[in-house]
Amino acid sequence: MSAEKYDIVILGTGPAGLQAAIHAARKKRSVLVLGRGHKSSLYKAHVENFCCMPGMGGGEILAAGREQAEKFGARFLDEDVIKIERELDNSFLLSTEGGRRLTAKALILAMGISRHHLGVPGEKELLGRGVSYCVDCDGNFFRGLPVAVVGGESAAVAGALQLLFFASEVHLVCRKLEVSGPLAESLGDSAVILHQGAWPQEIQGDKEVDGLLLDNGQSLAVKGVFIELGAKGAIELAASLGVNLDPENMQYVLADKKGRTNVEGIFAAGDITGPPWQMAKAVGEGCVAGLEAAAFVKGSA
Repeated sequence: MSAEKYDIVILGTGPAGLQAAIHAARKKRSVLVLGRGHKSSLYKAHVENFCCMPGMGGGEILAAGREQAEKFGARFLDEDVIKIERELDNSFLLSTEGGRRLTAKALILAMGISRHHLGVPGEKELLGRGVSYCVDCDGNFFRGLPVAVVGGESAAVAGALQLLFFASEVHLVCRKLEVSGPLAESLGDSAVILHQGAWPQEIQGDKEVDGLLLDNGQSLAVKGVFIELGAKGAIELAASLGVNLDPENMQYVLADKKGRTNVEGIFAAGDITGPPWQMAKAVGEGCVAGLEAAAFVKGSA
């Protein structure tokens, strides 16, 4: 399958991604924005502290931003990215949950950060001792061991499929699968054991994980529990490309005042670059990243 080619691909449909799309598209670059708007942390918020726009709903703001970006020529694809690779010509090859292959000369990371935790007993206590939030980072440590992945979206399903290369047994626990057809088909054709309609009640273990208790009474004898809620994590995707993270917490992407990361052609904006978690910051950084990515593409042409 041939890949669709774009100058700039933006990951994230929140205020940072939308503002980046507006500015990059106005510079006459081909722009594709990936992600689902209703997954943005702004979607259900009520905004009262953004200059000149008092008392607006987050969903209303996101819809207006998308309309603006489309007006200037940006395209949108409501799918999550599950893999990014660097090509020999230094472009980026992206694979989506829907089976699409895309190439970009520049990337803008604007996916926000994961704030999702299970909040069950054992999660905090066994973090780093069997509990992980990153299959890409820790999957290799569970070679020959049984593991469970929690979540029903693209991050969890892609993670479960990846773990089949390492683990002796892979369980996927979710209330409901919410992935596109091709990814769901890959899961159905795989050896992943699906527990749909169930949810973790407790992560069991003393010094390390030795089980996962579900709310249907079933107990899974696993040595690892990967919590992958939502889309493919921003940090996992960034780390896989060699993008530097903050050394203290390893939770945010390091970017300079022009939105540039340490990897040429990769820019970052919004919550993914760290606090404060404010729309004003996200919009400002999105503006800068969009302009700088457009200039980078022009210079590399």
